[in-house]
Amino acid sequence: MDRTIGYLREILSNYTDQYPEAQQIYDKIKHGSFPTEEALVNDLNHGERALLNQILPEEINHAKEVQDDERYIQLNEVYELLPL
Repeated sequence: MDRTIGYLREILSNYTDQYPEAQQIYDKIKHGSFPTEEALVNDLNHGERALLNQILPEEINHAKEVQDDERYIQLNEVYELLPL
């Protein structure tokens, strides 16, 4: 699994109880085979993309605050692929 997708799966696990879309994305990652984060983003529906647009900025800021540079970079890569 791509490292970026692994980070995404990890943070989504924190939102699956609150957002059905988080569970849907988590399941796609768990059961799918996405060679890149771009392949995953292209497979997301509008609601799933909207959820990532909502939660990723907070997760990216958290990674920056705790100086987890790798996580910051990886999550930011996904965020930049999402349409606004």
